Amino acid sequence: MKLYHHPLSGHAHRAHLFLSLAGVPHDLVEVDLAARAHKAPDFLALNPFGQVPVLVDGDVVVPDSIAIMVYAARKFGKRDWFPEDPVEAAAVQRWLSVSTGEIYNGPCAARLVTLFGYDLDPALAIKRAHAILGQMEAHLAGRDWIATGRPTAADAALYSYVSAAPEGNVDLAPYPAVRAWLARVEGLPGFVPFRKSAVGLSA
Repeated sequence: MKLYHHPLSGHAHRAHLFLSLAGVPHDLVEVDLAARAHKAPDFLALNPFGQVPVLVDGDVVVPDSIAIMVYAARKFGKRDWFPEDPVEAAAVQRWLSVSTGEIYNGPCAARLVTLFGYDLDPALAIKRAHAILGQMEAHLAGRDWIATGRPTAADAALYSYVSAAPEGNVDLAPYPAVRAWLARVEGLPGFVPFRKSAVGLSA
């Protein structure tokens, strides 16, 4: 399997992180976003949206980080990472939705402003980031993992943009439970770091 990615993309990193944590073998293919390789005809044939990541497994092409997690978990029987129990599955799905909603509109959006110069409202993005981080802080009180009693796809989906929140001028200091959770994810076998950038509070 090949994962088309870019090292500064949080979406690509969370797909790569999940595959690595779950022990799914894959090769990385870097897409040169600066050269707009993601808008070239050959890449658009893989993903008409022109976005990374994209997983290619033989004749199967899977765009979208969350879809990649679902595909890999189902194909390789990673039920510990993507449970089939209805209650656990619902808990994981809830936080996967948060990763594409509140996390995207909060810490991700704030980082897009500082790192890539997106024309977004940084104050609003930072406000939204602190709102979801506050929710996560309360949720993680007394628990190690975000969705169940063990690490799951939900932890992989949330990690990238939360860990990089300071790059978007979002301070993680007020969230000790979140910071402890980040450290636990980083201690897992198969963990792969997200490339850091010297922007925002990380400058």
